[in-house]
Amino acid sequence: MKKILFLFLISFKVNAIPFVETKWQIKEYYGEAWYADTTKIIGKFQEFNRGYSEGVFFNCDYGGQSYTYTKYKSLDEFLNNKEFLLFKKLINKIKIDGENIYVHRITCNGNNELERKVFYPFITYENINFAYYLFEGAIYKFENN
Repeated sequence: MKKILFLFLISFKVNAIPFVETKWQIKEYYGEAWYADTTKIIGKFQEFNRGYSEGVFFNCDYGGQSYTYTKYKSLDEFLNNKEFLLFKKLINKIKIDGENIYVHRITCNGNNELERKVFYPFITYENINFAYYLFEGAIYKFENN
């Protein structure tokens, strides 16, 4: 009985981490898109499903996809990271939950060194169905469908 309870608690804790594996729709962007043609991005999808990803930003066809993340316990901690200066600059235009911010790094090894790629930073929150992706000079907002 103790083993069953332990396994249940572990599975609950794992499921409490904000999800990435779903189909996201890119809704809008903030900042400057630089070289990206936003008409080919907004309204499109990005999907993550175990070892498979497909979308406008990242693709991995069961080529060794892996996930890691860093958890920021407060908005200040997140905004004080120099990597996220654009978020700090645009804080009045975007909604960022103040607690438990997760910054994900998703990688794909591919079948050779030319197919290796990284999707970073992908920002999610606990119990919220939207996320952000920083690409070039813009922050793209994703929503879970």
